[in-house]
Amino acid sequence: MLPVKQELKNFTNTLSSVPKLGVGLLFQAPLQSFVEANFDSFDFLEIIPDTFWNDLGASVTPRYEENQNAQKYIEFLSKHKPIIAHSIGLSIGSADWFDIIHVAQIAKWQRQYHFSWHSDHLSFSRLLQAFGHPIDVGLTMPVPYDAEVLDILVERINYVHQEVSVPFLLENNVYYFEIPSQEMSEADFLNQLTARTGCGLLLDLHNVYVNAYNHRFDPWDFLDKLDLTQVVEIHLAGGMVMEGFYLDAHSGVCPEVVWQLLEKVLPKAPNVAGIVFEIFGTYYNHMGPELLKQELSRAKAIWKTNR
Repeated sequence: MLPVKQELKNFTNTLSSVPKLGVGLLFQAPLQSFVEANFDSFDFLEIIPDTFWNDLGASVTPRYEENQNAQKYIEFLSKHKPIIAHSIGLSIGSADWFDIIHVAQIAKWQRQYHFSWHSDHLSFSRLLQAFGHPIDVGLTMPVPYDAEVLDILVERINYVHQEVSVPFLLENNVYYFEIPSQEMSEADFLNQLTARTGCGLLLDLHNVYVNAYNHRFDPWDFLDKLDLTQVVEIHLAGGMVMEGFYLDAHSGVCPEVVWQLLEKVLPKAPNVAGIVFEIFGTYYNHMGPELLKQELSRAKAIWKTNR
């Protein structure tokens, strides 16, 4: 059992009071020139905090070696725009290991940079090898949608809420294979998870489209079954088809159907505080600043219409 230090704050009632930030951009180092030249094209920035430190391993103290130059740059950015954290390192779905040191590091950064909320992925990426050494598989692997996993996640989310003083969101995951004989649908699992914990959702609409494309289901049906009142953030991105699969590559412009999903979802999701466009830095030169500004401008127009 995870330690409980205090009575848990009820985050269910705080989602509606999260500051409405508008349209943001996921920051990566190759986007630095774009960010500095186009501060008016976005309202806030989302950072991946794990990319600003080196994880020296769970057996090392202190475990995290922080990049001082990178931190100074975050401080520079925070003077111009609000900063939000979207982590990739918690691996909250790992069956035999929950990383409370990672949670403490996120809590430290929240105190330092005053994130209005923070998020991670509803997935696992770490497995324990022999002798208890973790290995990172390099992918956000899907968790089974069953009661046992739900109970594990509820306890862990409650611990995150206890340690970090702002709302915590989990992102719906991409999956390229389906786990057979699951007890619940994805929408039902997410609804139960948020109802039991007050955790918010980071609804990645491109992930929904990727899964719908690869597994041949109707994305509108999935969204109709989801409790959209728990959505605090929405992600948009582009991808590519490779060997018959559509990949969540964050490689360019957002597909038209994803824009249509956004226009349908946003009026039904009253607690959305931000829309974030994601582009991997490795694809930025291919996309170019003008196309990126167009994507952000379109998102801003939809935000303005619905907010």
